[in-house]
Amino acid sequence: MPAEHAVIQTEDGLCPTDVFTPAGPGPWPAVIFYGDAGGMRPAMRDMAARLADAGHLVLLPDLYYRYGPYAPLVPAEVFAGNPAAILGPLIATTGTDKAARDTGALLSYLDTRGDVAGTRIGAVGFCMGGGIAVAAAATYPTRFAAVASFHGGRLATDAPQSPHWLVATLQAEIYIASAENDDSYPPAMARRFEAALTEAGVRYQSEEYPAPHGWMVPDFPVHDALQAQRGWDAMRALFARTLGA
Repeated sequence: MPAEHAVIQTEDGLCPTDVFTPAGPGPWPAVIFYGDAGGMRPAMRDMAARLADAGHLVLLPDLYYRYGPYAPLVPAEVFAGNPAAILGPLIATTGTDKAARDTGALLSYLDTRGDVAGTRIGAVGFCMGGGIAVAAAATYPTRFAAVASFHGGRLATDAPQSPHWLVATLQAEIYIASAENDDSYPPAMARRFEAALTEAGVRYQSEEYPAPHGWMVPDFPVHDALQAQRGWDAMRALFARTLGA
C-alpha cells in the first residue's frame, strides 16, 4: 500500500501525518482517520492502510503532535499498568475542539493534492477519535459527506466541547457503532446523542455491537475479529454510498 509522510502546519504547530493511497492511478475520495487514545503506532497505520485499500486516500494525523515526540505505545502494556498516568498527559494536549480546529489545516492540505476526487470527504474515528470525527464534520459541514464512529466515548456530556452540542450544523450521514457495557458511552448518553441527531435532522444509523470497547483495534487485548469485520463492512458501505470508490 503506497504511503507518504507529510508534516502539516496547523494553528498550534506541525502535525505529522501519514497519507495512504490505493495502488494504481487516482483520483480517490478522501477520508480522515482519527485514531484512538493509544496514539500513532503500527496498528493505526495498518487500519488506515486497510481503508485505503478499499479505494480511499486516507490521512492519519498524529492527534498528540502538541505533546512532542513519544514512543509508540503498546495497549496491552498500557492497560496492564496505570492507563490514566500513561495516557493522561498525552490526552490533555488534544480534545474535540482542538482536533476539530486542526481539521481545517488537513482539509487545506487535501486541497493541494491532485489525487483527491471531489471536495466532500469522509471521517472515521475510534474511541476518542469518534467524537473528534463528529466534531470535525460539524465544524466544516460542507466538506464532510459521512462520518463513522466506532466505540466512540463521551459523545454527549455536559462539557462545552461535547460533540452533541455541534450536530445541528452536520450535513454528513453518521454511523455510530457502540460497544456493549461501555462506561464511556452508556445507554443514557447514547439516547442523548441520538436525540440530538434526530432533532437536528441528521441522517444516522446506530448499532450496538456484542463486543467490548476497543473491539475494532487489532492490538487491543479485547479485539474481536468477527465483529471487527462486521464494522469494516459497515464502514466501507457507508463510504461507498456517500463518497464512491
